Amino acid sequence: MNRDYEKSAANANLPRGRSLWADGLRRLRRRRLAMLCLAVIAAYVLLTGFIYLAETFDWQVSVTNWDEKVGTEYEPPSAGNILGTDFLGQSGLRKTLYGAKVSLTVAFWASVISLGIGVPLGAIAGYFRGVVDEIVVWIYTTLSSIPYILLILAFALVLKGKTIDLGWAGLGIVELSGITTVYLAIGLTSWVGICRLIRAEVMKHKNQQYVLAARSYGCSNMRIIFRHLMPNVFHIVIINLSLRFVSFIQAEVILSFLGLGEKDRPSWGAMIDTARLELPKGHWWEMTAATLAIFFISLALNVFGDALRDSLDPKLRTQ
Repeated sequence: MNRDYEKSAANANLPRGRSLWADGLRRLRRRRLAMLCLAVIAAYVLLTGFIYLAETFDWQVSVTNWDEKVGTEYEPPSAGNILGTDFLGQSGLRKTLYGAKVSLTVAFWASVISLGIGVPLGAIAGYFRGVVDEIVVWIYTTLSSIPYILLILAFALVLKGKTIDLGWAGLGIVELSGITTVYLAIGLTSWVGICRLIRAEVMKHKNQQYVLAARSYGCSNMRIIFRHLMPNVFHIVIINLSLRFVSFIQAEVILSFLGLGEKDRPSWGAMIDTARLELPKGHWWEMTAATLAIFFISLALNVFGDALRDSLDPKLRTQ
């Protein structure tokens, strides 16, 4: 009796184990550069959220009044206009800040669409194999054989000007134009990579002990996939999302630069498209503002994505 009591008391003093997520977050917090990049990302997200709230509730703030004339045309940067003005006398700073809303909105919805397609298809293909797997592999192999940027351009041109009947949602007929066309085109063409990753991970996990135990208890295939397999491979989704978010922003910039994106409101791609013709004349500030905005968010996302991968990947953790 005393021996059992001493054993239980000794076990009570042992440190408690940490889950993969808790250990990964602990490792991530130790990386100062990653935390700095997270602060930069949070600043962009908060700016986007503030602009949405200001437009929704009609707040009269300078960021939403980007089309207001604040000076003469092509004023260089000064104390009154930090990033100068464009050919209409509009503030370069306001347009740059508002452009964050367009780019991050496109990247967010493109991520939702690509994950919504790629994750279920990859999980189902990796779990069932056979004919289902062959069909999914054929689909994403066909898409991946087409150059990515050409595929996005093709989808953007096809979707532009089309209408969708959303009467069942109370929205009526919605015309696809501007920002909607961009994130649909990017989301519908960028799910191949995450589909491959999830398919491979599910194939490795489907014969693990916890999956066999779930089958012995009579769990359905869908329950095993989405309640048992997906939580164990979801860290790959988060890592992939953080790394591909940059490519979605860059794709939006390219489409806006080519005139297929947002036209009625400023975006970083549209600013670069406008400024490229004025750059030989010495009007460099609009191009510089948009480029720096893209550079900082891209750098922050890349560094934070690498740190997140190093912190959450079990293979790298055991090494």
